[in-house]
Amino acid sequence: MSDPIRIEEVEAVPAPPKARVEDARDTFERKRDYLSGFLAQQPQTDAAGAPGGALYEAVIDALKEIYDPEIPVNIYDLGLIYGVEVGDDGHAVVTMTLTTPHCPVAESMPGEVEMRVSAVPGVAFTDVNLVWDPPWDPAKMSDEARLELGML
Repeated sequence: MSDPIRIEEVEAVPAPPKARVEDARDTFERKRDYLSGFLAQQPQTDAAGAPGGALYEAVIDALKEIYDPEIPVNIYDLGLIYGVEVGDDGHAVVTMTLTTPHCPVAESMPGEVEMRVSAVPGVAFTDVNLVWDPPWDPAKMSDEARLELGML
C-alpha cells in the first residue's frame, strides 16, 4: 500500500528572498530593444506604377470605365485584362484579350483601351497587347461580374 499523507501544521512560513537589481547587473547584459529598430522605420510607399500605387490604380479605374458592348460588365471585371504594367517613365503596357476572336469590337476595343489609359494623368504613352492565349472563359470573371450577370 502507499504511504499515508502526513499533515504538518506550522505557525508561519518564511518569505522568499527578494531579487535585487544589483545582483542581476552582474550576470545579465541589457539586450537591445527589439522595438527600437521597428519604430524607427519609415513606412514603405508603393511606387506609383506598382500594384497598389496611385498611377497603377488610376489605370485600373480607367479600364473599369470601359464596358463590353454585348455584356453589361466592364472589361476589367469581365476578366479581359490579363496584365497591367506602368513604368516609372509613364509607359503603360496593357495585355488583354477579347471574349472571342470574332468579337464585333475586335478592331475598336484595343484602340479604346489605349485611348482611355493614355488619358490618365501621369501616363505618357500606352501599348496594348491583344493576345488569344490563354483563351478567355467565364471563370476569369470577378465575383462582381458574375453577380451582375446572375451567375452567382
